[in-house]
Amino acid sequence: MVEKSDKSDKMEKLRKASIPAFEAVGVIAAQSIGEPGTQMTMRTFHYAGVAEHVPTGLPRLIEIVDSKKEPKKPVIDIYLKSAHKSEAEAGKIMLEITSVFVRDVARVEDDLSDKTITVTFNEKDGKTLGVTFNALKKALENFSANLKIVGEEKIVISPKKEKKKTAKEGEPQETLEFTAKNVRRLGNKIKNGIVKGVPGIERAVVLKGDGEYFIRAAGSNILGAMENPAVDPKRIYTNNIKEIERVFGIEAARNAIIKEIKDVMDMQKLYVDIRHIMLVSDAVCYSGQVKSIGRHGLSGEKVGVLGRAAFEETIKHLINASAFSEDENLIGVTENIIVGQTVPVGTGKIKLILKGKK
Repeated sequence: MVEKSDKSDKMEKLRKASIPAFEAVGVIAAQSIGEPGTQMTMRTFHYAGVAEHVPTGLPRLIEIVDSKKEPKKPVIDIYLKSAHKSEAEAGKIMLEITSVFVRDVARVEDDLSDKTITVTFNEKDGKTLGVTFNALKKALENFSANLKIVGEEKIVISPKKEKKKTAKEGEPQETLEFTAKNVRRLGNKIKNGIVKGVPGIERAVVLKGDGEYFIRAAGSNILGAMENPAVDPKRIYTNNIKEIERVFGIEAARNAIIKEIKDVMDMQKLYVDIRHIMLVSDAVCYSGQVKSIGRHGLSGEKVGVLGRAAFEETIKHLINASAFSEDENLIGVTENIIVGQTVPVGTGKIKLILKGKK
């Protein structure tokens, strides 16, 4: 009797949790997220320790649904393996992976008259950031092979002359004079050259959470961070959804979208059922790649002409439909509202047939 009662209770709960056939789940999800989103303030939240403002609230929500290639302020959380969870170990690894640029450890000056670039190493800054003069020299070799070491702290770079490509093989190539403009351009590139660390990971800090220390940094480079043997590859996370899709696949990107939207809502103390957010996430990921919801994504790919025209670029869609003799089968909600008939969801999806007497 007890087993039967438990089974019936479970069945009753399942019945109550089930969605009725032809329910307008898309409309409900859009209203459930859209209304709190409209009320949302434009505040920004400051991640403790990371010296920059990370967009939250409405700006972040727009970034997510528009599927931006990269967030305005990407952030990466790097968790470490059990042997490296102490604060001292985390600090050591933080120094290893944080990007150190040439401009951080040296002064770069260009001489336009001699067409040379002088890089003066700052030993004090280098010691603080763990960069040696030899490491700086090795980094500069990526920009030019013509390096001249002056004393113990100066490197003079004489950029090699460019060679003009000729149409026919075997002909002597014409050598071009290296201009002052090119020297200035190369000087700027050298300033932003990386001497040490993982490209894309900057301004890292060590934070404590759930009984362990982890690293939070501005920027994102999942593959670069995972190359460090102390990093736990299973728990690395970034708010850059496109990078998660590229590295871990579409399922991981779907989960990241759910997490990011929920975090935005929770931060603003707005309650939205997780299932509405899951529906939006499924809609943008179902094709196998993350698409935006706007006219370049889901809304621009609607089957119906009126459905596309109702969103944006009305005239363009109507002219194209006329030019190519497109049909409008009125299968969507929007199209039926425009023509003033019952929408094909809920009871509007059911057609009754009366069997007449013979």
